[in-house]
Amino acid sequence: MKAAVVFDLAQGPVWADFTDPQPNEHHTLIQVRAAAISHVVKSRASGKHYSFDGTLPFGVGIDGIGTLPDGQRVYFAFPTAPWGSMAQYAPVALQHCLPLPEALDDITAAAMANPGMSAWAALVQRAGFKAGETVLINGATGTAGQLAIQIARHLGAKKVIATGRNPQVLASLGADASVLLTADDKALSAQFAELASQQIDVVVDYLWGHSAELLLPALAKHSPGRSHVRYVQVGSLAGSDITLNSAILRSSPLQLLGSGIGSLSLQQLLQATGEMLQAAVVGRFTIAATPVSVQEVATAWPLDNSQKRTVFLIK
Repeated sequence: MKAAVVFDLAQGPVWADFTDPQPNEHHTLIQVRAAAISHVVKSRASGKHYSFDGTLPFGVGIDGIGTLPDGQRVYFAFPTAPWGSMAQYAPVALQHCLPLPEALDDITAAAMANPGMSAWAALVQRAGFKAGETVLINGATGTAGQLAIQIARHLGAKKVIATGRNPQVLASLGADASVLLTADDKALSAQFAELASQQIDVVVDYLWGHSAELLLPALAKHSPGRSHVRYVQVGSLAGSDITLNSAILRSSPLQLLGSGIGSLSLQQLLQATGEMLQAAVVGRFTIAATPVSVQEVATAWPLDNSQKRTVFLIK
């Protein structure tokens, strides 16, 4: 069969022949219709993600939209290695397949599955979010952050705060408050302190890096009554390391959590994805996506960015 395959970590995926997966008692064969690039997929394709096991060559993609042998349309995740989801067929455990709402088309479902799962899992499963709480989305101007705002609203957030570096996108998000991260450190620290003093219950952080170095102390020092803030780390687009004074964690009831493969089981991640996809229809979630034929994977791969989800169509 044909698949998007990584032979060389420095080269990226190419559309090539790959070993046919064979059905067995442990998995079913999905005929793939659509699969999207995500930060996890890009990181794994370059060998940089912590879940990459070092095996070459391998098929890229961890999830997608396809049909079961009986014709049922499903969302599926975690194909059996070394196969991936960006292929004509993918071997997948049946318990890793979820029925899709009829009103959700292939492109939208594929585009929002991974970023929607990350936001839903961070809010519901890791932070234990409750309706009426205030949420700050750190890094809200990318597709993942924009979807996180919609999900927080759907779940009943009283107030949503957005941060980002793109002033035009930030202004268009409809957040209750926003912080432009291009300001100087003094101005950013003051803004974070003021927002923290008004109450922030949950942070979903897609950036880490320097913004986290400024935000965490503000939450620890200025939250009213030293309230219990749950800070959920999801991505590291601004840097994988920060400097954090240990007293910040000792002197406040701040909870620092991670959300991703490993901190949640595969079944928990699938549950979050399934709940989000069902809510997407009711909540009218939207996401910007660019559909591309998977045969163009080599040229489309380096053009992908956080403003639109690249969705490969497999025919």
